[in-house]
Amino acid sequence: MLDRFRKFQYALLRNLKTSHKRYFYDALQSEEKLLAIVGARGVGKTTALLQYLQELPLPASEKLYISADWIDAETLFEIADAFYKENGKLLIIDEIHKYPNFEKELKVIYDLFALRVIVSGSSALSIDHAKADLSRRLLLRKVKGMSFREFLQFKYGLTIEPVRLEDLIKNSVDIVFAITQKIEKPSILPDFKEYIKVGYYPFYFETRDESAYLLKLKETVNVVLEVDLPAVSNIKYTTIRKFKKLIEYICTSYPYKPNIQKLLAQMDMAKTAYAEMYEYLELLQKAKILRLIKSANKKDALLTKPEKIYLNNANLHYCYCDVREIGAVREVFFASMLEDYEIYIPTKGDFVVDGYVFEIGGKNKSKSQIKDIENAFVVRDDIEVGSKNIIPLWLFGFLY
Repeated sequence: MLDRFRKFQYALLRNLKTSHKRYFYDALQSEEKLLAIVGARGVGKTTALLQYLQELPLPASEKLYISADWIDAETLFEIADAFYKENGKLLIIDEIHKYPNFEKELKVIYDLFALRVIVSGSSALSIDHAKADLSRRLLLRKVKGMSFREFLQFKYGLTIEPVRLEDLIKNSVDIVFAITQKIEKPSILPDFKEYIKVGYYPFYFETRDESAYLLKLKETVNVVLEVDLPAVSNIKYTTIRKFKKLIEYICTSYPYKPNIQKLLAQMDMAKTAYAEMYEYLELLQKAKILRLIKSANKKDALLTKPEKIYLNNANLHYCYCDVREIGAVREVFFASMLEDYEIYIPTKGDFVVDGYVFEIGGKNKSKSQIKDIENAFVVRDDIEVGSKNIIPLWLFGFLY
């Protein structure tokens, strides 16, 4: 049974070319018995798993990688049982959400076998649900696309440490000089423009062709909409078409302040289908296509419309619409770099994070909108270095 899987595994390892490691690679070295790595399609989960498998100092017979879509007549339990009986130590199961009711078999595998198991999934929906079923057995790590820091590491082979938000705010000028000295380029801004357009997903470095990258990105999103979402929810093909229309509609907005009635009309839905619309928006957010951000005044309300709706990352703008208004793209970049933080829309300013208010704009953005606010900062695009309360936008790409 295992011979077929090992042949696939060896073929993948032979073709593994990159030596660059994503920021979450070290998390794979956790000694947790059951670890789940969850993130959007295309962020490099499979590559990281294969790199870890290749470098792990275990005999080849004691570590096994499989993808859930390779499983045919066997069950997941039968594969784990056979592997354990051959003295297996580490079992990696990629794309676990493609296996029906995987949580039930994982629970049995966890309880019966002394195996380390690492699973990955492109659908946060199914893994989140599984976490509840697996109780305290599962450690879940959610991963993001490449930061600007990682993009520069991949591009130039540099080692640059991430920056804490608090340090970035207090010492932005010193941090800028330390980073730019390492890069040794006349300006960091051309690299930032490239990243904003094509740098969020590591598969850009397979060809470094912008047109091919954006085409592949749209194909990747289509797989999420047409395969992943129907696998974990009861949506129909007609709804998938509406999703695509909605993504393009939000892409052309600056940024989109939701009017639910207009959204319902845009998606050809009944005027009273509020609950269904909220469910769809949440679904697209969990699929890492949209980002919903609440008002700071309503952050504790369970059922409330988001104050603004963004695409998940800046690259999606260049994929889905002709970018004429860069303002929305700047805000999307900022929000995507702070995905792990509690971020809200304040009464004044664009975002509030950990008590700090940020106003995002171009190189001439003034402080007028936040001049009377304590702990408020202007975040400017198209500048290399800022000053006390002015921070360059690109620097937020070093938070992870």
